[in-house]
Amino acid sequence: MTEAAIFVVFPICLAIAALSDLLTMTIPNRVSAILLASFILVAPLAGLTLTEIGLHLLAGLLVFGVCFMLFAANVMGGGDAKLLTASSVWFGMSASLVSYLLYVSVFGGLLTLVLLSMRARSNTILASGLPVPDHLLTEKKVPYGIAIGIAAFVAYPASPLMQAALATFH
Repeated sequence: MTEAAIFVVFPICLAIAALSDLLTMTIPNRVSAILLASFILVAPLAGLTLTEIGLHLLAGLLVFGVCFMLFAANVMGGGDAKLLTASSVWFGMSASLVSYLLYVSVFGGLLTLVLLSMRARSNTILASGLPVPDHLLTEKKVPYGIAIGIAAFVAYPASPLMQAALATFH
């Protein structure tokens, strides 16, 4: 049961967040809350010690600190900050967290370039009838939840919890 939660909860939450950000430019608070609460429930069942759980929570706290500064500077949205914080807890203080954050940066940069390119051609795209949400072409914001979600799918297999769950099958 614990392995099933590790395999399912994190990916589903990140997929929902990315899709929601794509379609509405918002990330529901409940997604981040579910990520954090489910980690707290799953971590001891997965065999993490209190010290290890504390280090995972510390990772989230450190990411939150950086995200809060970016939010205060109006560089990052609140939903993105909450999602990145809650998802970072699943990686803990590990090399996989560093990889995850690097992937978020790379995919976020690529997403921004794609959106800038699309926005420069917004009249053509709108006139073509392509099914592109209008807000992607008209808003000045970047739905960073998409980049966070993609990065999570790429980095999650190397996370400590996923590695522990996979080890149960060997």
